[in-house]
Amino acid sequence: MERNRLRSPAPGRHRSRRGTLAAVATAALGLVAGGVVALSTGTDALAATDALGSNWYASAPYLMPEDNSPPDPAAVMDATGQKAFQLAFILDAGGCRPAWGGTSSIDTDTTMPAVIQKIRAKGGDVSVSVGGYGGNKLGQSCGTPEATAAGYQKVITKYQLKAIDFDLEEPEYENTAAIHNEIGAARILQRDNPGLYVSITTAGTNAGTGWFGTQMLNEAKSQGFTPNNFSIMPFDGGFNGASAQTDALVKFNQILQTTFGWNEATAYAHEGVSLMNGRTDAAEYFRQADFQTVLDFATAHKLARYTYWSVNRDRQCAGTVDPGLSGSCSSVAQNDWDFTKFTVRFAGATPPTTPPTSPPPGSPSPSQTPPQGNCTQPAWSPTTTYTNGNAVSYQGHNYHAKWWTLNEVPTASGQWGVWADDGPC
Repeated sequence: MERNRLRSPAPGRHRSRRGTLAAVATAALGLVAGGVVALSTGTDALAATDALGSNWYASAPYLMPEDNSPPDPAAVMDATGQKAFQLAFILDAGGCRPAWGGTSSIDTDTTMPAVIQKIRAKGGDVSVSVGGYGGNKLGQSCGTPEATAAGYQKVITKYQLKAIDFDLEEPEYENTAAIHNEIGAARILQRDNPGLYVSITTAGTNAGTGWFGTQMLNEAKSQGFTPNNFSIMPFDGGFNGASAQTDALVKFNQILQTTFGWNEATAYAHEGVSLMNGRTDAAEYFRQADFQTVLDFATAHKLARYTYWSVNRDRQCAGTVDPGLSGSCSSVAQNDWDFTKFTVRFAGATPPTTPPTSPPPGSPSPSQTPPQGNCTQPAWSPTTTYTNGNAVSYQGHNYHAKWWTLNEVPTASGQWGVWADDGPC
């Protein structure tokens, strides 16, 4: 996240957003009953992930399985339909050695293999995020792009990754040599791992991104490197609601155009957004309506990525709704996993819902469709799958779908509903 260079980090930030894991939890998480399950490297373990499209990696929300009261990813998957998670963070343990939080070596850690196995067993997959806010990064210590890439290649090989995220923030992105190493490593990994999904995440400001973010883009241009997306984090920088965030995305798009010579549509196709749910380090508040507004913007402009920090925070705080900044709850009123459901929608799926015990008044049975009357759009059918933009008619009104839906009766339900009412017909 962007910080004024004269400002010190917000208290507790290393526990809530992108920070160093000052003390990685060593207690077992109980994710696999009866002990640790070794991560399989055989084809069976990866078979379920072969069908995942890049949009799932583009929608993967951040999850810290070793800190901030980690939730059970399987329960989140069941409740939301989310298939991919962005595991955070790989830092340097010294001597250019990748480790979770900079302390838990990938060679000896037992928590992450169990988490990854659990997610893949349910048909999902993971990406790994390297860097974050604070801490010592491989790009700062490995010396060269080649050595940095070799360190990250160990992570890719260990966990058989198909996606990786470079989270380039303070203090690393103020270090020209470190950013040269990180961007060079990303380029090498992209070359040496065909099909690897690579995202670059950096600070967002009201101007799109700051001076260091722009210098990072210039470094990528100088190396001839184009990732799947460049994503900004439009929070912790004086943002006031979703309108300020979408404005930053427009301005960042202009920076991408200027830097790479892209037109607007091409720039959006390489642009992403990483949000923060609930209360931020800077005491900004982003609620469900804000996430919906940014999601609408992302889908309308065909952004390449829509994610957020973090699944650990995607639940209401116990007792007082807003006890202050927390790494394990959002500090806003919500149901569990409300914010993860937005990433599911960006991926092109619809979150599961509890079916009603009886159909809404006036809704047809599955074997019926309502009469069309004078409406010319196809009549809504409860057995037809609709996606963004599909138009139907129902009970004298035209509607269009805002995202994937099946057997959801068209109603004038405002911005939260899947159907937009286009008026009587």
